[in-house]
Order: sequence, then C-alpha cells, then structure tokens
Amino acid sequence: MLNLMRSWIQNQRDSADSIDPEALVRQAVCALLLEIAHGDDRFTAAERDRILAVLGNRYDLSREQANELIAASRKALRDSTDLWQFARHINEHRSTAEKVQIIEALWRVIYADGKLDQHEDYLIHKMSTLLRLEHKQLIDAKLKVLAEMRHEIEGD
Repeated sequence: MLNLMRSWIQNQRDSADSIDPEALVRQAVCALLLEIAHGDDRFTAAERDRILAVLGNRYDLSREQANELIAASRKALRDSTDLWQFARHINEHRSTAEKVQIIEALWRVIYADGKLDQHEDYLIHKMSTLLRLEHKQLIDAKLKVLAEMRHEIEGD
C-alpha cells in the first residue's frame, strides 16, 4: 500500500513537472481571480472585465487567449479540493513583490462592484496567508487599490 501511494505521488510530480511552470502560474493566478470574483456568490460583468484586463495586461494575452485561460482555470477550480495547489505554484515561481501584485489584482476584482463582501474579505485574507504574505502587505495593497479607484473616480 505504501509503495502504491509513493508511486502515485511520484506520478503526480512527474506530470506536474512536464507542464510549463509559467502556464501553471498563469492558471493559478486566474483561478484565484475567479474564486475571489465568485466570493460573494455573484459574478458580475464588471468582475469579468476586470479579470480579462488583469490577464491581458499581466500576461499580454488577447481577449480570446484570456477567455481560454479562464475556461481552463474554471475546470482546474472544479477539479481542485482547495486553493493551496494554486498558491503553491505561485509561491514556487514568484517573488514576494510579484505576489503583492497578485493580491492587488485580487483587490481590484473585489472592488469591481464597488464593495467588499464579508466572504470576499475572508477569502482574500486566506489567499494572502496561502501566498505567505504579511497582513501589512495585504492592507497596503488594499489601500493602494482604493487610492487608485478614488483617483479614477475623481478624474485625476
């Protein structure tokens, strides 16, 4: 039984190693964006547009490529048991500064509808912990995004 388990774990590692790490990170980031967008049980057009913008800007994807990534990430989310597997890919291949940028993108999706839901707040704290960020980094990212939004509204 133990040998069978070891074999299964090795097969999982081998199959993960054969996939492009950058593709895994893109899918992991997109999965987190989708999860946070669905955090309040509503997936709005504004949230979808924000996700498409983030994916397009961050990864230089066309709208079609971003939609394909969203579809693949939705499937990965359905097949997953938790968010840890997505955070693991990000933690393995991204610096702390890059992970802060990801948290900023998550805040942008949260605030796409103009408000922070209680469950969204819980999720972003959980994601921040999974990404091994400090609470201060999470709050600084939130404040940065809120300031950007204020400037957009005021036309600065």
